[in-house]
Amino acid sequence: MDLKPKIRNIPDFPKKGIVFRDITPLISDAAAFRQAIDLMAENYNGKKIDSILGAEARGFIFGGALAYKIGSGFIPVRKPGKLPYSTCKVSYDLEYGSNVMEMHTDAIKKGDSVLIVDDLVATGGTAKAQAQLIESCGGIVAGLCFLVELEFLNPRQMLEGYDVFSIIKYESE
Repeated sequence: MDLKPKIRNIPDFPKKGIVFRDITPLISDAAAFRQAIDLMAENYNGKKIDSILGAEARGFIFGGALAYKIGSGFIPVRKPGKLPYSTCKVSYDLEYGSNVMEMHTDAIKKGDSVLIVDDLVATGGTAKAQAQLIESCGGIVAGLCFLVELEFLNPRQMLEGYDVFSIIKYESE
């Protein structure tokens, strides 16, 4: 099945001029959700992946399902103050400010192969910060996997040097 029609476009959200790509119709359709996870898993068949890293909240949806499917661990990355144990963190710039994300200090062992999974990549800034978090803890970025890629924002330029895989691509807004 073609998954692109399962993404709902919401114009002018969260602000005028932005088209929000809403994944909820896709994840509420069991067959479409299963197909998306299967396509992600297929791409990493035979590759060593110790853990999948997913940032809250939508990274938890795809990352958790994919970790189960391929038999790897899952590493949650959260906003500051949400994790109960000792954390490491990374700050990164957004279009209108900055943000911080954290994970537990013992989530990655030196040399672990970690796959970053999220619902969507736009400019690549958040994904790049996640990669830096993995590398700062001694892990190896196995790749970056997304349901949706906004190609017109050139995220691969920001993620140069990393293996990037996406299922649904938008060439224009």
